[in-house]
Amino acid sequence: MDFTLSDDQRMLADTLGRYLAERYPIARRHAAAVSPLGYDAEVWAALVELGAVAALLPPEVDGLGGGGVDIMVVFEQAGRALVQEPLLGALMVGQTLARAEQPARWRPLLQRLQEGAVVALAHGEPDAHHEPWHVATVAQRDPGGWVLDGHKAVVPFGAQAAGWLVSARLSGAVRDPAGLALFWVPRETPGVRLRDVRRVDGGRAAELWLPAVQLGPEALVAGPAHAAEALAWGLDVGTLALCAEALGAMEVAFEQTRQYLQTRRQFGRPIGSFQALQHRMVDLWMALEQTRSAVINAAAALEEPDVRVRGRALAAAKVTVGRHGTHLAEEAIQLHGGIGMTWELPLAHYAKRLVLIDHELGDEDHHLARYIALSRALEAE
Repeated sequence: MDFTLSDDQRMLADTLGRYLAERYPIARRHAAAVSPLGYDAEVWAALVELGAVAALLPPEVDGLGGGGVDIMVVFEQAGRALVQEPLLGALMVGQTLARAEQPARWRPLLQRLQEGAVVALAHGEPDAHHEPWHVATVAQRDPGGWVLDGHKAVVPFGAQAAGWLVSARLSGAVRDPAGLALFWVPRETPGVRLRDVRRVDGGRAAELWLPAVQLGPEALVAGPAHAAEALAWGLDVGTLALCAEALGAMEVAFEQTRQYLQTRRQFGRPIGSFQALQHRMVDLWMALEQTRSAVINAAAALEEPDVRVRGRALAAAKVTVGRHGTHLAEEAIQLHGGIGMTWELPLAHYAKRLVLIDHELGDEDHHLARYIALSRALEAE
């Protein structure tokens, strides 16, 4: 298997990395985090112009990539700079719409997305506990189209979005993958209620209430025959993106810690010369390289025809990221000493983001159980 980046992918990685290093210092990120938008509009426009969003979408919907390696390239660079702009929503909504029953019908929306429109996947619910098929929001047919009734929680940039891709249930039990549907709910839809909150690791999220919200018949994106498959794909590409983002953040946290150990002096010499600390840094380097291998494997497996193989590779990567990312964050703080906890040191924010990534789209325990279940299913054949 060839893991070499193509010329276009290498150019995209270099361009994004150079732009973010020059134009997105940690102080600018902090200022954007406390703004009403929760992100920097100028940086977001630049990322769109540089092709970051287009690279996340497949050619079938006029994108420029959309494969596992493309997603990894963009989000690894995003993780290195702690980018909090709404790339994840663009990826998950765009890729899910590309798997809709009639993707051509959504081309105008996908074009807006590639031009910088902020969108959000409203799928998670308060009692889901990482269960991907937990959908209590219900949709009922109505003479005018559809009526949605439900509550969605922790929707990234939900209050800033131009619209939401909402999962709802047409039939079946709350955790049944059958009977699901996906709907596009424009921001101007009457009756929608929002509560916007700041996330502890930067950016914003919202709670979304849909109290008997009326939608037209055109709002249906995917019915029971296709919704579960499209939603599973959207969640999987989102999981890969988070793993790649964590890899980028781990690379920077490791490098900042290595530089600190070479600079901080005690007893007349750099503390990095102490053998005990060298051993701990070797352990962190091994954790980083194991994470890199797991993320590359997940990116390569994204296009596997057997969804169980794809799911197992993604679950393995998310378990590795959760375990090693949290460990690296904790060790980096410890090796910096008291300064590692300060707001002024960028490392503290990398550590915070690494811990929070473990809890997005399923934590380490959830994906370990998923990996075991999929492994048993494959071995049973």
